[in-house]
Amino acid sequence: MTKTLLKTLIASAALAAMTGAFAQQTKLKWAHVYETSEPFHTSSVWAAAEIEKRTAGRYHIDVYPASQLGKENDINQGLTLGTVDMIISGSSFAAKSYPRIGVTYYPYTFRGVDHLLAYTKSDIYKELTKGYEEKSGNHIVATTYYGVRHTTSNKPIAKCADMKGLKIRVPDVPAYLAMPRACGANTSPIAFAEVYLALQNGTVDAQENPLTTIEAKKFFEVQKNIVLTGHIVDHLNTVISGGLWKKLSDADKKVFADVAQEASAKASSEVAAREKELVGIFKGKGISVTEVDQNDFRDTVLKNVTFESFGYQKADWDKIQAIK
Repeated sequence: MTKTLLKTLIASAALAAMTGAFAQQTKLKWAHVYETSEPFHTSSVWAAAEIEKRTAGRYHIDVYPASQLGKENDINQGLTLGTVDMIISGSSFAAKSYPRIGVTYYPYTFRGVDHLLAYTKSDIYKELTKGYEEKSGNHIVATTYYGVRHTTSNKPIAKCADMKGLKIRVPDVPAYLAMPRACGANTSPIAFAEVYLALQNGTVDAQENPLTTIEAKKFFEVQKNIVLTGHIVDHLNTVISGGLWKKLSDADKKVFADVAQEASAKASSEVAAREKELVGIFKGKGISVTEVDQNDFRDTVLKNVTFESFGYQKADWDKIQAIK
């Protein structure tokens, strides 16, 4: 056998191996509604590459940010329809399949980021995520701290009653309505991507989101009052479609879960650190940042909004409250 022929055979074998590997590669779509600058996207991109690496290239995941594959309702439905394989989305949307899991969005459920992260390691977390999987067929592999939700407004707000008659944008999810409606505000479910324009042109007077989102979406440019209502300690789930989860081997399930949880921890840490900086940054931009008596808001919600009206169970809320 000549050297030329040997080289040709080796090259052919290598090409065949590469072609075979490519043919066996499964391509997946991972969607979310957040900006490319936000930790939820950058950690997802890292996770996608890490999963491909740890599975020796058997899975390639393309990440679609900023509602490229649809609004949050759309991508949740996409898990069932098969148009997406993985998403990042709040438990408030998971609650449409399994209402009990939405109790985490009842205002003033969590005391802060540490309480939320402790919840993700608790028995009640396992119980609620299992219930969601049984109802939806989809599997939650990780939960990320999204930030504490506060209110921005075109007028000052000092107490719950000051929100009476205020037109405020909230996501199209029942749990987000609790605090504004308890305080007498009029809620409007404008799509996330359209909120800036709605604030700018006066379609709504206010909105509510974490400080990091207020920064990323530049809401501070069109709202000069940030009110630290702190009404929801928000979080996002990394969810894998039931169709994909069932196809994964046990070893691959571990890879997907491990990587998702590592990415979640990374993003949670970045968000918490940035939140601590932003009050000073916003004040430096001439934005009014107001602390309020959160007990006033909390007591009003507890008085006017029952758990049962959302399909929640107070027993679940009590278990979360008891987590140290």
